Amino acid sequence: MRTVIFYVVASLCLFVSQLNAQTFRERAEKISNNIEEITKQEKDSLKMEVDSVNARLEDGDISSEEAKRLKQEYAEKRASNIESRIAVEEEKLTQLVKDKVDGKIPEGDRKYIEINIRNKKVDTTKTGCSSKPYEYKRTTSQFVFAIGANRIVADGEIDDDEFKGRSEFYEWGISWNTRLLQNNNLLHLKYGASLQYNNLRPDNNKMFTAEDGKTFLVESDKDLDVSRLRYVNLVMPVHLELDFTKKRATEDKVYYPTHESFRIGFGGYVGVNVKEKQILKYNENGHKVKHKEKGDFNVSDFVYGVSAYVGYGQVSLYAKYDLQPLFSDNDVDHNNLSMGVRFDFN
Repeated sequence: MRTVIFYVVASLCLFVSQLNAQTFRERAEKISNNIEEITKQEKDSLKMEVDSVNARLEDGDISSEEAKRLKQEYAEKRASNIESRIAVEEEKLTQLVKDKVDGKIPEGDRKYIEINIRNKKVDTTKTGCSSKPYEYKRTTSQFVFAIGANRIVADGEIDDDEFKGRSEFYEWGISWNTRLLQNNNLLHLKYGASLQYNNLRPDNNKMFTAEDGKTFLVESDKDLDVSRLRYVNLVMPVHLELDFTKKRATEDKVYYPTHESFRIGFGGYVGVNVKEKQILKYNENGHKVKHKEKGDFNVSDFVYGVSAYVGYGQVSLYAKYDLQPLFSDNDVDHNNLSMGVRFDFN
């Protein structure tokens, strides 16, 4: 269910970004038109009020001093209205231009929009906005999500006897991607922070237990429907990435897009264990029972490992291997190997 929700949210984000990309000019022009309409409305209202005061003055209903006072009052009121209403539009424009400068909103042609606000001009061509569909920065950020299967390696061999094939992991976080060479798009340094959720599901009706600082698998006295040990690591991954996306050039500028072609990354991660618990599900006296056991299963407090990925665009095959043994004091080292799919949403 979480994966489905993630895809829905990601799709909506992509849809919104594409919509913004297509309507930057329309949005800026709409703000400009709103400002002009606000000014016109308030001036028209002021003219009607002044005409009303002049009519009352001609009819002798008010004195010239009273007429002058009313005109001044109406003028100040309309000026205040213009200032407060335009301030809202100015805020919208400032955010729009900021998004444009940050590369969040592309511009589709070589023209630019110039907007006058109380004799002030905002020129998008002077704020870093380009005539290309996108403005590519040297450092960009991505939302990272990965999902796949876990395998336990004991004494250098994958343990398929004790653990079910559906032991799984998922990972999410944020990364930054920095182009290392000034005029070449191949080498990038990718770094960030992620939460890794690892689930181990013992087979043959077994569960984990900790005794004397060591962790064992023992057979449960219940008929287990689910037996799962979950441990969560907060890690800082670092990868050297080869991105084969070609640069783009115009008459006066060169652009370096990312995540649009084949990519290869290799590196590692370091981090800490932040949580561990065992979840057991079984039937007892006709009732479904879910038992959560939080505590110390001797999962290593620190973790470090190697990881790599290869793919195209924003999708890649992903593998990571914990060099740090899963359990800190066991006689036999158990290391976690994870393989799956990774998404880097640029």
